[in-house]
Amino acid sequence: MNRFVVRSVMQGLINGRSYCGSSICNGHLYRSAIVGRNTQLIGQQIGGVTSAGGFEWRRMMSSAPAPASMDKEEKKGTSEVSPVTSYWGISRPKIIREDGTEWPWNCFMPWETYKADVSIDLKKHHVPKNFMDKLAYRTVKFLRVPMEMFFQKRYGCHAMMLETVAAVPGMVGGMLLHLKSLRKFQHTGGWIKALLEEAENERMHLMTMIELVQPKWHERLLVLTVQGVFFNAFFVLYVLSPKLAHRFVGYLEEEAVYSYTEHLNAVESGEVENVPAPAIAIDYWRLPKDATLKDVLTVIRADEAHHRDVNHFASVRITYLHICSDDTISGF
Repeated sequence: MNRFVVRSVMQGLINGRSYCGSSICNGHLYRSAIVGRNTQLIGQQIGGVTSAGGFEWRRMMSSAPAPASMDKEEKKGTSEVSPVTSYWGISRPKIIREDGTEWPWNCFMPWETYKADVSIDLKKHHVPKNFMDKLAYRTVKFLRVPMEMFFQKRYGCHAMMLETVAAVPGMVGGMLLHLKSLRKFQHTGGWIKALLEEAENERMHLMTMIELVQPKWHERLLVLTVQGVFFNAFFVLYVLSPKLAHRFVGYLEEEAVYSYTEHLNAVESGEVENVPAPAIAIDYWRLPKDATLKDVLTVIRADEAHHRDVNHFASVRITYLHICSDDTISGF
């Protein structure tokens, strides 16, 4: 860093960016650079003249805002200046909802909200037909056993853990298809966007559930462990066989539909209190203002059913990351 500072100063001198009066030669600036101090060139009178070149150099080396003296000079001749809310001068646009209130969320915008299709078939099941299908199906059934033993009737905590896992495959698949598209200079038929949107949708499920359930410390530790293992395992699986990876996710989403159905049954029977829906869920799924937990679980279950169908379909359409040049994914 010290060499970079000295080189920047010397380059400024060579390029004719004179500091008028050669006060730099007294060694003050050079010594400041050598000892690593944050040299403040703004507003210093070097030889009776303010250093403009020093301003450029200082702004390049520091993320601190410009001093008030420079702000006053820049604001000369302007009677009113709009407030700046960030260092880069980019402020968040004010978005007004239909009811006249300001949009409160930064994690999603109004045009990203939607109404879930709750009429989707919830009982659809892909019957395993070959060894790969049976392997994926049996693996999901095996992984369900320890989850049921650990969470038992704590449906909210179970759903929270499920979403931390379900949000991983879409991100991994979208990332690998993105890299494949860059290497092969080929289109992907919209699959990158579809998979990344699936990951984001699953993340919003999680953001909704944590408004309803506060995980304990051991559950947070379990999330860290499961995510670390599952991400790496699924990454390797997707590289080796996207077909098997998507079939696995399809069966995982079938189990998610079943889990949310159990949760809904517990709410309807009174075993779980039907509390008011979180504000984030009302805005994200465009639910009525008086929506309850039952409404939230219903739309989340519909999302999971949609992800189930997408991944079972992708298992047929995506084969070993082979992307056709005609903007479609090769199929069988």
